[in-house]
Amino acid sequence: MATNLLTKAEYKAYAGINSTNMDAEIDLLIPRVSDFVKSYCRKTFVDYYDDAKTEVFNGGFNKLLLKETPVVNVSSVSYSGDYGQTYTKLTKFTDWVQNGDAIISINTTGFTEQLMGYKVTYFAGYETLPGDLKLGIFDLLTYYRRHDSSIHSNKAPGTNTVQIEYVSTTSLPAHIKRVLDQYTADYS
Repeated sequence: MATNLLTKAEYKAYAGINSTNMDAEIDLLIPRVSDFVKSYCRKTFVDYYDDAKTEVFNGGFNKLLLKETPVVNVSSVSYSGDYGQTYTKLTKFTDWVQNGDAIISINTTGFTEQLMGYKVTYFAGYETLPGDLKLGIFDLLTYYRRHDSSIHSNKAPGTNTVQIEYVSTTSLPAHIKRVLDQYTADYS
C-alpha cells in the first residue's frame, strides 16, 4: 500500500521553497522518509484508515493487541479450529469487546491457544496526521536534504587545508526523535 505521509506541495510550503529546482530530490526523499517513519514507529499511520487490515493471532491470552493504532473500527473477529483454513465469526459483546487498541475476550478462559486460531479485520490510523507528527516528518525530510550522510569536506577560509568530516552518528536529531518516540508502537 505504502501511502506517503506528506506531499511535495505540503513540504515545499513548509520549507518556503517556490522554485522547482529541488523537486527531483524532494520526490526521491518523500517515500523514503515516509517508509523510515513507518518502520521506526512500527505502524503505518494512514495505510489502513480506508482499507481494512487483517491480522492473525494464535491466542493463548485474554486479549489480542492490534498492531495499527489508533483503531477506528473493528469489522470482525473470527475463530478457526482448523489452523486458519476456515473461520467462524465471533459475536461482539458476547465473545469479545474492543478496548482501545486491543480485543478482549469475554470468555473467562480468554482466547484459547490455537495456531492461526483468530483473525481480526479492522480499520486504524489517521485520516489527517497529527500536527506534531507532520512537523517531525517535515524536519526529518529537511535533515536528510541537508545531511546526505556522505563525506563532507570543508576548507577553512584562507588555508590550503581540507578538513574531512564523516557523518557517523546513527542517532536522529533530538527534536525529531522526541516526536517519533511519542508515536512508536510499544508491544510490551
